[in-house]
Amino acid sequence: MPLYEHVFLARQDASAQQVEELTTQITGVIESLGGKVAKTESWGLRSLTYRMNKNRKAHFVLLNIDGPAAVVAEIERQERINEDVIRYLTVRVDEHEEGPSAMMRKADRDRERDDRGPREGGFRGDREGRGDRDGFRGDRGPRRPREDADAPAAAVEE
Repeated sequence: MPLYEHVFLARQDASAQQVEELTTQITGVIESLGGKVAKTESWGLRSLTYRMNKNRKAHFVLLNIDGPAAVVAEIERQERINEDVIRYLTVRVDEHEEGPSAMMRKADRDRERDDRGPREGGFRGDREGRGDRDGFRGDRGPRRPREDADAPAAAVEE
């Protein structure tokens, strides 16, 4: 059977429990039509790049699906009807990714970075622990005029 990766975005004001119920409902539809959900990942509430249907954030959910094309058509039809789903995308893949998805790996990396202190490279905006700015002074002294400031502008030849 073909393999698919399906991601849907649920409204920001939906609770985590409502998103879980929606995921369970979609999984039930897939299994009732002869498909199988290989993996389910909830990426949590994330900011959107731009507003969608008056939402600035959305709950992201990934489903790895193994099933016929009729399964994808049916879940997309039901997501169009459901008011809690903002967007969805289904992509056919040759094989499913083993282990956590790229989004989950990024979240783990970010969490590790935030756990480190400023001396170890954490806290992006913190400038205290940077060795490359030890000799930097914010005061540069008086401004010097440019050497060519008194020279007249060169005439343009045609």
